[in-house]
Amino acid sequence: MLELERVVKHYHGVGEEVCAVNGVSLTVNAGEMVALRGPSGSGKTTLLKLAATLLAPEQGTIRFRGVDLSSFSERDESDYLRRDVGYISQRDRLMPRVSALENASVKLVLDGVGRREAQAQALDWLARLGLADRAGHTPEQLSGGERQRVAIAQALLGDPKLILADEPTGNLNSALSHETIALLGKIAHERGAGVLLVTHDGDAAQLADRSFTLRDGELHGDVSADVAL
Repeated sequence: MLELERVVKHYHGVGEEVCAVNGVSLTVNAGEMVALRGPSGSGKTTLLKLAATLLAPEQGTIRFRGVDLSSFSERDESDYLRRDVGYISQRDRLMPRVSALENASVKLVLDGVGRREAQAQALDWLARLGLADRAGHTPEQLSGGERQRVAIAQALLGDPKLILADEPTGNLNSALSHETIALLGKIAHERGAGVLLVTHDGDAAQLADRSFTLRDGELHGDVSADVAL
């Protein structure tokens, strides 16, 4: 599903250069959830952005279903993000003063799905995430955890084949966090999606099929999810 081969990415600042991703090779198969753990600044978010075409690697190759992402045109990248990928960022990017239902359905509407059908699918996901009764509320009327769940619903619409989740439960309590990560794992197993999950939560990582750590941009292979970081 997703293959990263010797991927390298640097950030250049005034008087310094930081290697955020240093020769990482990783495969996420269809039907599995892979957890990626590590301290802040270890390169986890950068790795997800590379897989989402939001950043370009300086070296190495990233493939989705065997196709090199570097071969994508701007149109291909847009289609990839809208149709193939469900990207969940650390901070929600919901439209202000627009209902949770409209926010959740926007990806499908942009892809040409009728507004009524898009909102019906969005409402189903909001209900699965415990937000059916908040569908008419705007982001300003929702808690941080509720906004995050709206963003998750938005990402899961359209049956994406690759889900890239960057600390998706950072604003949720432990019970909701467990339920949400379990849902992502269920989507992987039942729908044949690949899920790459970035998390600091050891309990969440235990729900993954495989777990890795990233330190100083380097991947350390398949570790027990109960190893303290």
